[in-house]
Amino acid sequence: MANEEVKRWLRLAEDDLKSAQVNFDNQQYYACVFLSHQSAEKALKAALIKKTGELLKIHDLVFLGEKVGAPDAILERCDRLNGVYIDARYGDIGGKSPSEKFDRTLSRDFLNMSKEVVM
Repeated sequence: MANEEVKRWLRLAEDDLKSAQVNFDNQQYYACVFLSHQSAEKALKAALIKKTGELLKIHDLVFLGEKVGAPDAILERCDRLNGVYIDARYGDIGGKSPSEKFDRTLSRDFLNMSKEVVM
């Protein structure tokens, strides 16, 4: 059962990563950033299930990364992705809507960070 659960979470992570790329290509940068976080989160949850057999319903990528023993470079990317989760998801934090907060460069950076976490 755990093996099937791992595969399911990895498939979800890959689907979100593909969707993040589509949004990037279509200049929907905030959606790309949000899905980049989601992709990394689901990949880390797959790793956690594989390692411990448990699923934690949290969004903190650093915590998940630490639980699975991710290297420091990945934890750094997790920390950066954590910082944009709320900004990409909710409107009017800091006086700007999510669509105003992210440009092509930032979006590409977060997409690439997510790819590193997922791969």
